[in-house]
Amino acid sequence: MAGSWWDGAAVTHGLMAMFAMGSWVSVNSLWVELPVVVRELPEGWNLPAYLSVLIAFGNLGPIAVTVTHHCAPGRLNERLAIHCIQALAAAASVFLAIFWSHTVTIAGVERSLPFLILTFVLALVCCTSTVTFLPFMFRYPPQYIRTFFIGQGFSALFPCVMALGQGVSKLECKTENGTVKPEYLEENFPAQNFFWFLFVMLTISALSFAALTRRQTEPPQEAAPKESGGTDAAKDGEETHRLYNGGTPVSEEQVRVEEAPTFWTSRNIYLLVLLAVSNALTNGVLPSVQSFTCLPYNNMTFHLSVVLGNIANPLACFLAMFFVLRSSVGLGFLSLAAGVFAAYLLALAALSPCPPLQDSLVGKALVVISWIVFTGLFSYLKVVIGTLLHETGHAALLWCGISIQAGSLVGALTMFPLVNVYQVFQRAQDCVAPVC
Repeated sequence: MAGSWWDGAAVTHGLMAMFAMGSWVSVNSLWVELPVVVRELPEGWNLPAYLSVLIAFGNLGPIAVTVTHHCAPGRLNERLAIHCIQALAAAASVFLAIFWSHTVTIAGVERSLPFLILTFVLALVCCTSTVTFLPFMFRYPPQYIRTFFIGQGFSALFPCVMALGQGVSKLECKTENGTVKPEYLEENFPAQNFFWFLFVMLTISALSFAALTRRQTEPPQEAAPKESGGTDAAKDGEETHRLYNGGTPVSEEQVRVEEAPTFWTSRNIYLLVLLAVSNALTNGVLPSVQSFTCLPYNNMTFHLSVVLGNIANPLACFLAMFFVLRSSVGLGFLSLAAGVFAAYLLALAALSPCPPLQDSLVGKALVVISWIVFTGLFSYLKVVIGTLLHETGHAALLWCGISIQAGSLVGALTMFPLVNVYQVFQRAQDCVAPVC
């Protein structure tokens, strides 16, 4: 009786969400803490450019994993790889909390070398987690991959909430000698505490994964199926695989046996393309211009867009627990609908610092709603595609992770020169009314 609650499905879902939270929590934490660290580190506001490049180099991890799967199929122990990834991430977060503000003089120029090195390590871990965590999910029934994506949503939500409690980017407009200037308020706690919070989240993720791997391995006794439940059995067939016994994970050997012989069908390629495009927009293109879309209205619009958008992510994934859209045409229309909101937000960024309805409550509401719907629709699309690919086989989840990383990388590399080199988008200045 003591172990009955521990072996229940609810506990498995909770552990799965906390495990998935560790996938991208490091990079998300670095982004939300940038306004604090840029005031301390010598690179200043060039730091976001460095961070983008380091995240791009972090894709060396997924490349290495993909090459290993190709050259030595079945040889990579995903469980051991995940343990190593999580240990490396936790160690890097500890060093980050201690040494983030230390600088080194290189060729007569002061550089924040410890911060940059540790940022690369965390980026490498996050990128590699996509192509290791997702294939590991093949050991569980499809409903757990939806919980996995809910946990990934937490990896953006929790750091965001923590940053709001820290009071990041709070300012007051003060008049000095007839000139209005912004005065940035001191945070409620320093960046060091924030990075210790990152360590706590990574530790929780690692402990959750350890708990998942050490849970009961013998399948519980299943009740005899009812003969009259033909319709129900067909429905359950979509959610059940012959490798699965309830929520019990299967072994490495069983996973290797169950490989889909014909993965590269037109439908699967279509799903991978949709997944890559959605991640290019949600992880690369739109985040690069979020400040341009929101700050011309006011800081509150920006904060609401960030927070409510990050809340929409896990909520959309939670919706997929009850309804999975399996129609290829339906998924295409869903992508187009989300693309409309993405186009509207890109148009606002292009028109910054003078977007339409700038001084109107309607304009502010439209921006916030657009971010919520855009994030929610694409989040739902991603978890549905992940579910459908899960049913195809273990290799499909590897390619699912590769598509996510490839799309994110292409989106980020596309926007980097537009934002940081050619400065296509114009920033709104704090406490200064734009001349429109």
